Amino acid sequence: MSRTLNCCCETDGVSQAQGEAKRSDPRLLSQFFFADERMTRVVAEINGLDAELDPQQYLVLLNQLHLSQAHLLAILERIMEECIPTQRHSRDYLVKFPEDLLVDNLGNHMLFAAECLLAGTFLEVEEADGAQLRPQARNLLCSLELVRTVLREQSLSQPGSYPEPVRAVLVQFDRLFAEFELSYVSSLVAVKSPEEIYRQQEIIVLFCETVERALCLGYLTQEMIDGYEPLLMFTIPRLAIISGLLIYPEGPLSLEQSPEQMSRVFSPFYNLLKKIRDLLRVLSEEELCLLERSLCTAESEEPCGPAAPPAWGAAVPRADSPAPWSLLEVSRATPLPPSCMVWRGPPSAVDDLGTHRQWGPQPPGNSPGLDATPGAHCSELRSRYNSTKDMLHTLFVCISGVADQLQTNFASDLRSILKTVFKIVASQAEPSGEPGASRTRCLPEWVPDSTCSQCSACRSPFTLLRRRHHCRSCGKIFCARCSPHTAALPHYGQPKPVRVCMHCYATHLSPTPRRARSR
Repeated sequence: MSRTLNCCCETDGVSQAQGEAKRSDPRLLSQFFFADERMTRVVAEINGLDAELDPQQYLVLLNQLHLSQAHLLAILERIMEECIPTQRHSRDYLVKFPEDLLVDNLGNHMLFAAECLLAGTFLEVEEADGAQLRPQARNLLCSLELVRTVLREQSLSQPGSYPEPVRAVLVQFDRLFAEFELSYVSSLVAVKSPEEIYRQQEIIVLFCETVERALCLGYLTQEMIDGYEPLLMFTIPRLAIISGLLIYPEGPLSLEQSPEQMSRVFSPFYNLLKKIRDLLRVLSEEELCLLERSLCTAESEEPCGPAAPPAWGAAVPRADSPAPWSLLEVSRATPLPPSCMVWRGPPSAVDDLGTHRQWGPQPPGNSPGLDATPGAHCSELRSRYNSTKDMLHTLFVCISGVADQLQTNFASDLRSILKTVFKIVASQAEPSGEPGASRTRCLPEWVPDSTCSQCSACRSPFTLLRRRHHCRSCGKIFCARCSPHTAALPHYGQPKPVRVCMHCYATHLSPTPRRARSR
C-alpha cells in the first residue's frame, strides 16, 4: 500500500513538473492552452454559483471572466498574426468608426455582444437589427468554439506548428469576426461614408498646412508640437479657419460649394463662415497678424490694460465687453486704408508657405464675390464698427466660437483629425552618425491594456477615474500616482521627457535624464 502511495505521489510530482514546464513554454499555442483552461474554469465556477445568494462573488467571477476572455483574445490575435498574416480579413472599415470606439478591448466587447444577442439579453439595438445580427453572432461563437478545440488539440500534440486545417479555421473565424464587428457597430452608431472619410482627410491636409504656415510665421514652435501642448487643441482649429477661408479658399472650407457638399464638421457654420471670410478680406497684413497671434494665446497681449480676450471655452462676451486690441484703437474719424489689403495671387501658386505670401491693394474686378469696388466695399464693412479694435474683437469671438464648438459637437472627429496631424508634423528621429547612436536600444514592449487590470506597483484596480499609464522605460502599466515622473530616455531614442514609473526613475535612470524635466 505504501509503495502504491509513493508511486502515486511520484507520478503526481512528475505531472506537476510537466505542467509547470508547459506553463513556462513561450510558444503561443502553449500559452493559448492555459489561457483557455483558465477561462473554462471561471465559466464552470459561474455556472455552479447562485447569483442571488452570493451577488458579490458573482460580480468578482464576472470580472475574472472578462479579463480571462480578453487575455485569450490577445493571444489568439498574436497567433493569427503569426499563422495567417497575409490572409487576415481587411480592417479598413475601422476608419469609419468614431474615435471613441477604437479601444484595445473592442474585440472583447464584440464577443460579449454576440453572447447577449444569442441569449436574448437586452441590448441597445432595434429589433430588426437584432434579428439580422443573431445569425452572425451564432456563426461567430460557433467558429470561436471550433478554434478553441482545434488549438487545444494542436497545443497538446505539436505546439510549434500550424497545419492547414488550423489555418483554415483561423481564416474563417477572422472573417466572421470582422463581418460581425462592422454590422454590430453600424447598428449602434453612424459610421462614416467614403465621402465623409475623404472630406476628413481634406481637413487633415488643411490642418497640416496651417501648422506649417504657423511655424513659418512664428505663431507656433516645433517644441509645442513635439510636446503635444494642450493649447494646440484649440489653436490649430482657430488658425485653420483663417487658412481655409483666406489662404486656401479652394480647400475643405470653400464657400463656393453648398453646405451639403462641405464636411459635416463645418457645414453647420456655413453662413457664419461667409461673414467671417468677408471681414477677413478687409484686414491689413498687420491686423491679420495681430488677430492670428491673439488666437494663438490664452492671455491678453495688451501689456498695460486690464482687458483680456475670452478664455478658452468661455461664453461669448457681450458687444460692449473689453477686447485685447487697445493698442490698435482707431476712432471712426480716423482715415481708413485707401484700399483693402487682401490676398493677391491664386492659392495654387502658394507652394512654399511663408515665402510667396503677397499682400497689397486688390485691383478692381480681381476679388470674386464683391459687387462694388474693393475700396468702397472695404470702407462699407469697416464703417460698421466703432474702431479697429471692435472689428478684430468681433472676428476673434466668431472664429474662436466656431472652433470651440467643434470641440463640443464633433469631439471624436476633431480628436481623430488632430491625432493624425500630430503624427505628421512631429519631429522625426534622424539617424545620427555619432558613436553613441549605435547604443540606442529598441523600445521596451508595452504590456497590452487588456491584460492588466491593476497597477503594477500599488495593485490598485483601474477604473474610469484611475486610468492606465505606460512607463516608457519598462513598458509596464501604472496608475498616475505610481508614474508621476518624466525623464528623457536617450538610449531609447526619446530626447524629450516622457512618463516613467517611480521604480525606473529611481533605479535605472542616471541623474542627467532626470534633470531633463527641469530643463
